[in-house]
Amino acid sequence: MNSAMYNKPTILPNPDDLALSAPVTGIDHTGATINMRVITEKPLTLFLNSQEIVTMMTIGDYPEYLAVGYLINQNMLSSADDISAIDYDDDLGVIVIRTEFETNFEEKMKKKVRTSGCAQGTVFGDVIDAFDDIKLNNNAMLKTSWLYSLTRKINTLPSLYLGVGAIHGSVLCKHDEPLAYFEDVGRHNAVDKVAGWMAMNKVSAGDKIFYSTGRLTSEMVIKTVMMGIPILISRSGFTAWGVELAQKSGLTLIGRARGKRFVALSGADRIEFDADPQHVSDEHARSGRKAARS
Repeated sequence: MNSAMYNKPTILPNPDDLALSAPVTGIDHTGATINMRVITEKPLTLFLNSQEIVTMMTIGDYPEYLAVGYLINQNMLSSADDISAIDYDDDLGVIVIRTEFETNFEEKMKKKVRTSGCAQGTVFGDVIDAFDDIKLNNNAMLKTSWLYSLTRKINTLPSLYLGVGAIHGSVLCKHDEPLAYFEDVGRHNAVDKVAGWMAMNKVSAGDKIFYSTGRLTSEMVIKTVMMGIPILISRSGFTAWGVELAQKSGLTLIGRARGKRFVALSGADRIEFDADPQHVSDEHARSGRKAARS
């Protein structure tokens, strides 16, 4: 399907933003000189009021969505909390999220789990404990026609990965329409940007679908459930703990979604098989670059 035939997402990656990549010179396998661009990676230190929370390695776009989303997904803020101010200093690489109410997470930050996420993902222990209190929308559904349409559309959207590589993508969707598409060096950062965008734009989660180019690890499942999104789709494969957490929380978990193929290991009762796979074309080879084979 031609990408011009449907509504473009509200937010898309910008491959033409030269601040997100840097020129380098090297040689190829023949010894010839090559000039290319590589993705940027720089630190962003996040403060919640006066407390330093974390330093993240990021490409540097949408720092406000990344910071707010991180705090929400770490159970330090809720999407309903009022944020009084956001102060960002690009030169210093610092962002401060300010609230009218007092916050203190000194004890919480002593209990954290290093995840498998690239760029040093971290999940705090009480986030995992919060799973028992989160109820996902049982009435949400995924038609296979939506799934096939989404993969085609997302694969035709502008992407930093297709330009410079070394990056992950996360897309918030409704039915068969992508709504917001973010990329970053760490898949957890891309997810946090989606969470921040949803919170700051008052976007509901119960009827949404989350699409990722990254592996379906425990961290990806945790963050999706923390956002209240009932359906998670990835081009890549699964980890055992990711599947276990998805089954425990009632999340619909779909992996290896490429062309006409996909595998669901949790929440299959939300899937409506309304499309004949025999009438769905295989994925174009170029689109396969948007995820590692796994």
